[in-house]
Amino acid sequence: MAGKTENRNNLNTFFNDEYQSLRMYVQSKIRNTSERDAEDIVQDVALRIYSRADDLNPINNIGGFVYSAIRNRIIDIMRGKKEHTYSTEEIDRQWQDFAEAFYGDADNSYSPELEDELKKAVAELKPAYRDIIIAIDFEGYTYKEIADRTGIPTGTLMSRRHRAMSVLLNNLEKIKESKSI
Repeated sequence: MAGKTENRNNLNTFFNDEYQSLRMYVQSKIRNTSERDAEDIVQDVALRIYSRADDLNPINNIGGFVYSAIRNRIIDIMRGKKEHTYSTEEIDRQWQDFAEAFYGDADNSYSPELEDELKKAVAELKPAYRDIIIAIDFEGYTYKEIADRTGIPTGTLMSRRHRAMSVLLNNLEKIKESKSI
């Protein structure tokens, strides 16, 4: 029993002390996209380790154990990755389609400045919001696919996208008023 409690205490101490280092390690191995956020990966691994901590033998090398678990999780994610290669024209068309969906298609004329501001505004969203916009509107994932991959409930994903769109609308309206785009 002492070994099990010791595992939890050692894991708590390690994650508290090394959390930022773990995030940086994950970021060095992957680029953030909708299903690959460094913080989500570290938290997912931590949850999996904590849920099994009582079943494990005493862990002698906590750092090695955690880093191996993170490396294995990254490999799992990379194996399941959908490869999308889009031409420049396809990406531009997707931005225009997104702008139409976002602003409605009242006059179908979107200035290049407006499109650039939309790109900047999406990039400046918090990661969870940016990721859901990119995953749904650009990478073509469904809410169910994202929920299956991340374990995040579909309703939560839908709420995040709704809030992201609201934040985008507010930010872009302010920009539009100030710059007369």
